[in-house]
Order: sequence, then structure tokens, then C-alpha cells
Amino acid sequence: MHKKTLKEIIGLLEKKEVSSEEAVKSCLDNIEKNKHLNALNYVNADNAIKQAREIDARRARGERVGALAGAPLIIKDNICTEGIPTTCSSKMLQNFIPVYNATVVEKLLAEDAIILGKANMDEFAMGSSNLSSYTGPVRNPYNNDYVSGGSSGGSCASVSANLAYAALGSDTGGSIRQPASFCGAVGVKPTYGTVSRHGLIALSSSFDQIGPITKNVEDAAFMTQIISGYDERDNISYRGEYPSLEIDHEFSFKDKKIGVPKEFLDLLLDQDVKAITRKQLDLLSDEGAQIIEMSMKTLEYAIPVYYVLGCAEAASNLGRFDGIKYGYRSQDFEDLIDLYFKSRTQGFGKDVKLRILVGNFALSKGNFDAYFKKAQKVQTLIKQEFDQAFEKCDLIITPTTPTPAFKINLDQEDAQSRYICDVFTAPVNIAGNAAISVPAGASSKGLPIGLQIIAPSLGEKLMFDAAYAFERIRQ
Repeated sequence: MHKKTLKEIIGLLEKKEVSSEEAVKSCLDNIEKNKHLNALNYVNADNAIKQAREIDARRARGERVGALAGAPLIIKDNICTEGIPTTCSSKMLQNFIPVYNATVVEKLLAEDAIILGKANMDEFAMGSSNLSSYTGPVRNPYNNDYVSGGSSGGSCASVSANLAYAALGSDTGGSIRQPASFCGAVGVKPTYGTVSRHGLIALSSSFDQIGPITKNVEDAAFMTQIISGYDERDNISYRGEYPSLEIDHEFSFKDKKIGVPKEFLDLLLDQDVKAITRKQLDLLSDEGAQIIEMSMKTLEYAIPVYYVLGCAEAASNLGRFDGIKYGYRSQDFEDLIDLYFKSRTQGFGKDVKLRILVGNFALSKGNFDAYFKKAQKVQTLIKQEFDQAFEKCDLIITPTTPTPAFKINLDQEDAQSRYICDVFTAPVNIAGNAAISVPAGASSKGLPIGLQIIAPSLGEKLMFDAAYAFERIRQ
């Protein structure tokens, strides 16, 4: 039962062929069998079973239930869940229990979804491997010696291993799409501002966006529709009209213009990724799409821009964790300054401290103009180049990642190679566009490889239609 897609299990629940309690217990049994993946930081078993029984009783009485009624879902551990631990996989927040729900969680609960647990992640969403988690790395369901990707590694591994029917993650530079590619799942980064960030523990406010991870494209569109919408509690929330994301099953690639940035193709050194990308582009061409190789010269600056702005904003956002109001507090200190110093030194992991240092360097008086302001100017140029590209094409297609998943090796961490994991995804966050990663094939070692479909801002409808058509063609 746990292997069903989200819409399949909802259909069975609506027909009363299975109960919500049975669906929850099936997932809980599978979670127990897959504890070695380390995908979850917290399992909400008792509450989930209680909620499932309540939904079953309401159904039996003929009461109205929500669109997700009885479906067990996983939430990334940086999204606030009332009464359920939210740790960001960090010692700093190991005992933090929010007193409110994030807007996206409110929306899911309003549709009677069941929160099954909280997903492991890179600490404070900083990473592309899930190696920086305080609770240990997440293992790839396809090969347990390999990483799940990050930072939403636990969410993607949970969906791939059928621990739940869908999950929520957050995407700041590719943190949904990259692990979705590594784990063979579908991962969505919606247009910046269309999904509320209220209740998301902030990393980089200019780039952060919540999105779904699912087993197929239709489920991804369904979940995105539910969590999208204006929220007055998020100051960048989009106030305009939100179109229906119902899939057009008759969508055709015929005469669609597909842009492929030359600069991205030049970065492809992995032969498996290169071969699969070329094969899928040829497949789309056979379906009538016009493949346009284009130059986007600003893309070579995307990673430096992402890390200057991202680290600077992270340094600012994480300044609130000082051991005074909440968060880890050192018990061995001499005075207030020593308390601040030791609480943050002991509470944050190595990767987090590194990014705080880089961010404070970029924000310092002598470097602000040379680094932070210059990066903001280049961000504007990257946005403009994406806008210009979409005047020539309908969609842009790239690999999701430059390589498949790599081996877990905690003794020889290579920060630079992990940063390069975001080379195809971070530009989309910088520009604020919508993007989706869909499974496209497997490497010679049997590890999943994803294809990224990028749409203009607010172009989710076209993106989902195209992704669904691609999924159908591949099958």
C-alpha cells in the first residue's frame, strides 16, 4: 500500500477500499524497516494514528473531508510544526518545539493531511549532501553507500523509499531538486513568492522557497496547488491570481521552443549525465520540440553570487540563535560575551560556522560594496538574462546536477565539490523562476539522474504540463 502514489492512495481512501489508519500503519511499518536510511529526525506515530482514526470516523459519518484526507506526509525539519520538534538537524535547536504551524502546514492540515514525521536535512539547510546533519547522514535508497543529496535529503529519501506519499522540502539553491535527482523523485521549486515562507526557519531570505517532493509529476502539481497562495504574513507573497495547475493530459511538445544554455552543457564532465541529457533532448526533438542552444553568459557568475548573498543573509538570519531566548545554551561560561561565544561555537556545526564567517566577511564595512552590493548587481543581470532567454523559448532544460550521487565519506569532505552540485539549480533561485526535477534515467552504477525543466516566473502550469508529458514519453 505504501508504494502507491499520492493520488492513488487518496482514491482508495475516498472509495473506502482502505482506511486512513491502514495507510498510516503501512507507512510506519516501512519507516521501521528503513531506519538505516536515517531519513527522519522524528516520527509522529501516536498522533498520526489518532488523527487517522478521527478522519476515518468523519468519513464513516458522511462528513466532508479535505482533499488530502488521511494521506500521510513528511515535513522537512526546518518547517515549523506546532507541538512537534523542529530542529533544523542542529544541536542548536535539538529541543525546540514550535508553538505554531508554518502556513504550508496549516494548508495541509486544512485538507486533512496527516503529518507522519520530520525529515532529516543538512544543518540549517546548508549543504548538498545531508552530511552536515547533527543526527547523521541520510543514505540513498538506491545505494546506501551514497548520499541522498541535500539539503532536503530526508524528504527526498522518504518519498523514494515509500516512507510517505509526499513530502515538503525547502529550496534555497537547489535543495529540493538536487536530492530529488539523486533519489529518483520529483522535486519542485515554485516561483519565488508563490508559496508562503511563514514558519520556515530562514536560511537566505532572497532565495528560500518551500516546495513538494512526490513520486510523480501529477502529485507534484496537486501538492503545489494546495500550498500556494497569498499570505499576509510573508512580505514577498505574490498578490496576483494563482491559476489552476490541473495537468493537461493532451499537452504536446510539438512546436515548443526548448532552450539549452551552452554554458551548462560545457560544464558536463560526467559521461552518464551527458549521455542521458542528450538522449532526453533528442527524445523531445522527436516529439516535435525545437531545441535551441543559447548562450547565457552571466551563468558563470551564479555560484559566486549565490554564496556571497546566501552566506551574508544566513549570517544575519542565524544571529538570532544566541542561547538566550531559545536554542542551545552552553552551561560553562564566565560572562555574557562568553555565553554567546560558547553557545554558538558548541551549538553550530562546522559548515554553518564556515558560512557565517563568509557572510560576516561580505557584510563587513570594508567589504560590503566590493562583495555584497556587487553580488546584488550581478543577481539583477542574471534575472534579466533569464527574462531575455524566455523571450526566445518557452522552457529551459538542463541536467539537474552535474553528477549522480556521490559516496558518503565523512573523513574526506570536499566542500568545493559539494558547492558545485548547485551549479545548474542555484541560478533559478537567483532569478526567482519556477523549476522542477524529474527522473530521466540512471547512471552506469544504477543511481538516478534527473532532468531540470525551468519555466518563467509564474509559469508553473506550462512547467507541470511539460514535465508530465516528458514523464509519459519516457514510460
